[in-house]
Amino acid sequence: MTYAEAIEFLQGLRQFAATFGLENTRRLAALAGNPHRKLRFIHVAGTNGKGSTCAMLESIYRAAGLRVGLYTSPHLISFRERIQMNRVLIPEGDLARLTGQLRAQNQGEPLTLFEFTTVLALAWFAEQPCDLVIWETGLGGRLDATNIVTPLASVITQIGFDHEPWLGNTLAKIAAEKAGIIKPGVPVFTATEEPEARAVIRATALEHHAPLTCVSATAGEPLEFPVSLIGAHQRTNANLALAVVAGLQPLIPVPPAARRAGLASVHWPGRLQLLKNDAGSTILLDGAHNAAGAAVLRTALETEFAGRRPTLIFGSLADKKWPEICEILAPLADVIFTVPVASQRTAAPADVAAAFRQTRPALELHVCANLAEALKACKHKGFIVITGSLYLIGEALDRLGHEHAGTSERDLNEWSGRPKLE
Repeated sequence: MTYAEAIEFLQGLRQFAATFGLENTRRLAALAGNPHRKLRFIHVAGTNGKGSTCAMLESIYRAAGLRVGLYTSPHLISFRERIQMNRVLIPEGDLARLTGQLRAQNQGEPLTLFEFTTVLALAWFAEQPCDLVIWETGLGGRLDATNIVTPLASVITQIGFDHEPWLGNTLAKIAAEKAGIIKPGVPVFTATEEPEARAVIRATALEHHAPLTCVSATAGEPLEFPVSLIGAHQRTNANLALAVVAGLQPLIPVPPAARRAGLASVHWPGRLQLLKNDAGSTILLDGAHNAAGAAVLRTALETEFAGRRPTLIFGSLADKKWPEICEILAPLADVIFTVPVASQRTAAPADVAAAFRQTRPALELHVCANLAEALKACKHKGFIVITGSLYLIGEALDRLGHEHAGTSERDLNEWSGRPKLE
């Protein structure tokens, strides 16, 4: 199987709407020889901050000399971003070979793209072999395909409202799904500060006799270990990552120098990422796709970029609470371009513009047919912010020639249907 044939096969798996449950993943993992039983994991769930926390953990342990696997989603441009070791993407040849191997072993049984990819990642990490895998949930936790592993630690970042049709419409229900990654006797670390969510996590940890460490944004250690990522919220994520490293110190010793080096060099694209275009303008990319993420972006703009009025390019998926996001972001800019997201699930740019207009009638608004049109129109603006969806961020990186431009497989992020958790 060639890489192109592998991508074509994976695209075919998108016809199966996202489903939740562990049976299919366990079955395919067993056919592949249960590679997860040869590996050690740190399992990370949460609404916001889980990707950054994963990136910090990976960077710290890599700085300590370990071979560290990283499994995340969605990808921004190349599908191979989802599966990395020491921040090197899985080679095209390995992905093609393992796709062919797992397809043959599966013998045509129905699988979702995420279920298949999860087992493919396990197989590749076991081949390397990785000393440790930083293992991010896809959606939720309890019935997420990643939950077939028993990790060294279960990590739960901030809990907020997102994916309510799947996870529930209260913080307690959402937290219960995230807390589903907690395993008997396995230590739990959380940065969740919402009392309702933290109470659920505490009760679940107690039920499983799992030691619980609650991390606060005001803890002092990140002051000693500066973080390369922009934004005060990254202090919370850094505190959480450092708490996990400290808690696992008896199993995986990490010297202070590695913690410092890891946090100082961590890279996580698309989250308050600064770039320059060929006109010399500063571009800030941030995948603020829910209200909590938009609030973090607003705080960063008001503090890290105080006094600068950006030109805003915004696009959202229709199934997100984009009117709330528009209300949060509208005061930050005087000129806003609304664009479609390259997805069948996109919100209509005209509807998004109307939401901005309702919040601030005096705004200068431009409804664009696509991102390329917006980028051309504001190319010479001094400060440009692109936000609203990680899908949009991936397209921006692609068009601006950064990250893995030229190998776009962004359509593999697509899925359909609204399954319920059972």
